[in-house]
Amino acid sequence: MTYPPLYHGDNGEISTTLRRNGSEPELVYPNGSRVHYLATGKSTGGLFGLHRYEFGPELTGPDPHFHRSTSESWYILSGSMRIYDGTQWVTTEQGDYVHVPPGGIHAFKNESGAPVSMLLHFSPGAPREEFFEGVVRLAQMTDEEKVEFFHFHDTFGMSGGFTVDG
Repeated sequence: MTYPPLYHGDNGEISTTLRRNGSEPELVYPNGSRVHYLATGKSTGGLFGLHRYEFGPELTGPDPHFHRSTSESWYILSGSMRIYDGTQWVTTEQGDYVHVPPGGIHAFKNESGAPVSMLLHFSPGAPREEFFEGVVRLAQMTDEEKVEFFHFHDTFGMSGGFTVDG
């Protein structure tokens, strides 16, 4: 299968980016969980986004939901994360990989009582950073505002919300 070219130059270009491991996170939640925006939809021309999440030991994560226009994949770097696969909660461990296509009901929660680190990949590269930065304001929103917020960010079926304060 061939794909249409995304680059049309003749000689290539100098455009590689490097992000060092010790870089500071772009987002720190009230419970101390940290999010590193390794690649954003904007930086990849809308192709994908990639974030590294470092969860503290507190309970955190979204309730079951689905997306109409994006897929998500998770790779567990360390620790143990509970994943909802649409039918049941399963425990994942270091090295496990999860893929959720558009429409797939899913959720993740750190219920381990220990830190967890995982990569979150989403495609196409929707501006998910705005969503993750906005969830800290959910407690101040009315039910109607929450529904509007979730729908604006391609998140449907979220009944209870997103736990970010432990």
